[in-house]
Amino acid sequence: MEELNDFTEEKEESNFDLKAELFKYLAYWKWILFGFIIGGLLAYLYNRYTIPQYRTEATMIIVDDEKQNAMNATPSGGGAIFSLEDDGIQNHIEKLKSKKLVESVVDELNHNISYFIEGNVITVEAYQSSPVLIEFITNDSIVNTSSRDFVVTPTSETAFRLEDESLEYNADHKIGEVIELEGLKFVILPKSGKEQGSFGKTSSVNIVLEPVRDVAAEYISRLQITQKGQAKDILSLSLIQNTPEKSQDFLSKLMERFNEEGVKNNQEVAENTTKFIQDRLEMITTELDSVEVNIADFKRDNRIMDIGSGASEFQSKFSAAEQEIFNLETQLELLQSVEELLRTQGEYELLPDVGISEGGISGLVNSYNSLVVERNIYLEGGTEKNPVVKTLSEQLSGLRNNLFENIQSTRSSLNIQLRELSKRENVAQGQFSAFPGLEKGMRNIERQQQIKEQLYLFLLQRREEAAISSAATAAVARVIDTPFTNNSPVDPEPWIILVAGFFIGLILPILIIFAKNFLDTKVHHKGDLSALLKDVPFLAELPRIKPEETDVIQINDRSPLAESFRILRTNLAYLVQNKDKTRGDVIFVTSTIKGEGKTFVSYNVSRTLASSNKKVLLIGADIRNPKLHRYTNDTVGAKEKGLSDYLYDYDVQVADIISKTNDHNIEVDVVLSGPIPPNPAELLMNDRMESLIEKSRANYDYIIVDTAPTMIVTDTLLISQLADYTLYVTRADYTEKALLDFPKELRKQGKLKGLAVILNDIDYSKFSYGAQYGYSYGYGYGYGEDNVSRWQRIKKRISNSN
Repeated sequence: MEELNDFTEEKEESNFDLKAELFKYLAYWKWILFGFIIGGLLAYLYNRYTIPQYRTEATMIIVDDEKQNAMNATPSGGGAIFSLEDDGIQNHIEKLKSKKLVESVVDELNHNISYFIEGNVITVEAYQSSPVLIEFITNDSIVNTSSRDFVVTPTSETAFRLEDESLEYNADHKIGEVIELEGLKFVILPKSGKEQGSFGKTSSVNIVLEPVRDVAAEYISRLQITQKGQAKDILSLSLIQNTPEKSQDFLSKLMERFNEEGVKNNQEVAENTTKFIQDRLEMITTELDSVEVNIADFKRDNRIMDIGSGASEFQSKFSAAEQEIFNLETQLELLQSVEELLRTQGEYELLPDVGISEGGISGLVNSYNSLVVERNIYLEGGTEKNPVVKTLSEQLSGLRNNLFENIQSTRSSLNIQLRELSKRENVAQGQFSAFPGLEKGMRNIERQQQIKEQLYLFLLQRREEAAISSAATAAVARVIDTPFTNNSPVDPEPWIILVAGFFIGLILPILIIFAKNFLDTKVHHKGDLSALLKDVPFLAELPRIKPEETDVIQINDRSPLAESFRILRTNLAYLVQNKDKTRGDVIFVTSTIKGEGKTFVSYNVSRTLASSNKKVLLIGADIRNPKLHRYTNDTVGAKEKGLSDYLYDYDVQVADIISKTNDHNIEVDVVLSGPIPPNPAELLMNDRMESLIEKSRANYDYIIVDTAPTMIVTDTLLISQLADYTLYVTRADYTEKALLDFPKELRKQGKLKGLAVILNDIDYSKFSYGAQYGYSYGYGYGYGEDNVSRWQRIKKRISNSN
């Protein structure tokens, strides 16, 4: 026995198959073509019946006040303080889009009243071409806050029917009749200029009345203003609507009202400026007179004509007094020095001549020094007893006493002079220190006078400028291009809409198919098993059984089901290739989860092998959830005991559990599962299961074992080593793709021997010719197919593909 372990591990490769992916979408080619046609048709109808919208544009330039204002002729060049509305270009844009301005334009043009005429498919607005007009007698505030929808249907040349669905109003009226309805008073009139006798032939007109503020808000949202030009002072106004004439009237009136408002504002500013200046002039004149009176009073009270010259005079007096005081203090210090020297030195020593001019002290010092010198000369040739020396000594003593007396008297005299000078200095200093305060007060008064004079002259000049500005106010803006509308609509753009329609119609079915495939996690065909089939061989695919068909194959059965099992038998022969003819092959049939058809495959595989004159034993080893009895309920002579009895009771022999079946001349021996035991895993682990297999090998060519699902319970894995080959069943539209890794891992771990895959329950009608495998699903070959013409075979293939 050769096992299928020859499949070597391969490098991980991409599972993406472009051809398979394309055929997934081509299988729905009718829906894709249908979506493509429907998308194009809807785009054509949209272009055909959508009211086109056109762009209306106008251009104007904002006038520079500093260049255009008449105040430039004045010396100040227009007045930097009282500049007339030079608010910047952005402010002008905001003014153009202001609610107040736009509402006034809407109200003046009556754009809150719209007239519509119903066509066969669409309803168009009859701007300035409506056969009827509505004129309101109601207060504007009531009209502007109302929202009404009237339908006027002429019934004759002088009468009409008025309808209002919101009020459930329907009544006949005459032309010119005052109609009062929910607080509104109005009349319906035929439009002037229409031919006589045409009113009665007019179709119904729908009159829509909206609040002015709502219409203005819509205009503001649609209005686009952009800056142009190198100086960014050119404004381009554009509006997109389905009624070009309405847009042109709106833009024209908007620019006109903008200019009017600007001129009016400038004139109001000039007038207010003139009034303000005149009031200020009167007040400044009074204040200037008061300041001049204060200057005169200040000079008179302080007895000065000029503060500067008075301060210089007192400054010179203060400096002279300060110098005299310094001289006197110097003399006093010298006197002090001479006196101390007289007291400390000897009686007959020379005295310094320090230049004391006061009191004759300097002369006395000179006389004293002369006598000292003369005495010293006599002493050099004689003694102190010399009569001349004695006389000179007496004279020096007398002169010394005179010096002390003169010093005292001179000091007294100097102190008296010093006190007098200090008083004069204090007086001069006091008078001089008052001058800064006087100067400060005077300067404050003079500054007020200068300010008042300059302001007076400035206001006189501005009064003349404001008068000139008021008389010659320039426009705020000038129109460069009047409103014009482009001939080609901006919406819809036919070719873009058409291409987009075809594209959306094409891509939408593809996206739906992609989403369906993306969210689909089930296995549907052999291509979905590609990841598993890299390591595990594929035996066969089994078709879906229709309700009216049987799920059990018979002898000489030519159904697709029988043919698929014959293919499985052929592929199984290549897989088995048992060289030992004395031993039967044990083949386990299992799956990942319940419901994938392993019992169905086990039973039909055993019948297919038995129909080729092979002895086959079918064992129902799924003792937890037995299903094999569904196919053998009508078996004559079926044994009461089953596999669970044999595994539990050692007295039960193999012959006691094998039932001989002969369903439609196909002989298959069957071992049913028996009663459901409480411990199936423990029963399968004993040696009785291995004994049953070994004893049966000698009597049968094939032993087919219907086992339990491998992921749900461990029963199959407990006895998997008893198998020679394992047929792993997957089911189309049922098995999850994520579960395909489970059998691959079991094979790598060596838990399943001789693994091969079977795909069950394929719905062939879902797949087109060659979509996944390069050949057509179906088994028509050899069964009358040659009698069918080529055209009929092609038609059949096309029908199968759908």
